Amino acid sequence: MEYRESKIKSPSIDVVYQQHRYIYRFCKRLFDIMASLIAVIILSPLFLIVALLIKLDDGKGPVIYSQIRLGKYQRPFRMYKFRSMIVGADKKKAKLIAQNDVAGAMFKMKEDPRITRLGHYLRKYSIDELPQLVNVLLGQMSLVGPRPPLPREVAEYTPFDKQRLAVKPGCTGLWQVTLRNDASFEQMVRLDLKYIEKRGFWFDLYMLVRTVAVFVKPNGAY
Repeated sequence: MEYRESKIKSPSIDVVYQQHRYIYRFCKRLFDIMASLIAVIILSPLFLIVALLIKLDDGKGPVIYSQIRLGKYQRPFRMYKFRSMIVGADKKKAKLIAQNDVAGAMFKMKEDPRITRLGHYLRKYSIDELPQLVNVLLGQMSLVGPRPPLPREVAEYTPFDKQRLAVKPGCTGLWQVTLRNDASFEQMVRLDLKYIEKRGFWFDLYMLVRTVAVFVKPNGAY
């Protein structure tokens, strides 16, 4: 309870200003469509290879894993990823909550026993996130923005934390290219809010360049 009380602060994001950035939002959406479509076409051979490897590594389950996440203004949508965990991993999560490595409304476990052998590599190089390009094409996500949380996580958010849901979620963002999984929940929220305050076309482009660098040289992913 001490953590939650320490986080109850005045809002720091000008939501009205963000809503009225029509030119930026239009250009961002246009860029998202073009860039994600090109990426899907170019990466389609990689998608097929990863799908085959997942089946060879653990053929009992599907190649694609989907999960309900909350986007802008807490709108629910189904987010897609390459499956990196065993079948039924969500049902086993309750037994692992006590081993959470992150304080706050987020679950991360460095030595998660549910991750498959191949899944460790998919996560380390962020390859498991590539199917989210489909979410971008559908308009549910952007290439750059705060990561979309789970409904049960948002249920624990303070009003201060909920500010990160004032914009469309993204495949990558400021905390992903800096601290990644080494970030605490509070640090993640503050980095997301910093991104929202600074976001613009050139800053988004900078985030994408940093993301490519993370693919080549992974940071604290697990």
